[in-house]
Amino acid sequence: MAGSPTVCPTLLYTDAKAALRLLTEAFGFTRVAVYESDDGTVMHAELAYGTGVVMLGSKGRGGVFDTAMGDAGPAGVYVVVEDVDAHHKRAVEHGVEILMEPTDQDYGSRDYTARDGEGNIWSFGTYAPAV
Repeated sequence: MAGSPTVCPTLLYTDAKAALRLLTEAFGFTRVAVYESDDGTVMHAELAYGTGVVMLGSKGRGGVFDTAMGDAGPAGVYVVVEDVDAHHKRAVEHGVEILMEPTDQDYGSRDYTARDGEGNIWSFGTYAPAV
C-alpha cells in the first residue's frame, strides 16, 4: 500500500468519455487505466494527479455500485495544485465553467472552483491537508 492513495473519489458519468477528455485535457489528470466494454462503455477508469487518484465509469453499466449510485450527484472533489493560476488558465482555455476565480483564502490557500459537464464541482488549490 506504500505510495498508493488510500482515499479515491469515484464518480459515474452519463458521458464518461467526455469526462475523461475534460479531466485530462482541461484539468491535467493523467490516464492510469481505462477499461471499456465491447460497446465502448467505460467500465472503470483511473486518473492520477500528483499522488491522488480519481476513479470513474459510465452510468448505466450495471452492477452494485452503479445501482447504488443511481442518480447521485453532483459530487465535490478537491485537488491540490502547485500553481492555481496556471491551472485555472488551462481550464478556461478548454471552456470549463468557472464558479469562483482564483482567490486568496483567509487560511492561506489560493483556490478556484469549476463545474464539469455533468454538474460535479472541482476545487483546485494550494491547501494540502496533513495526514
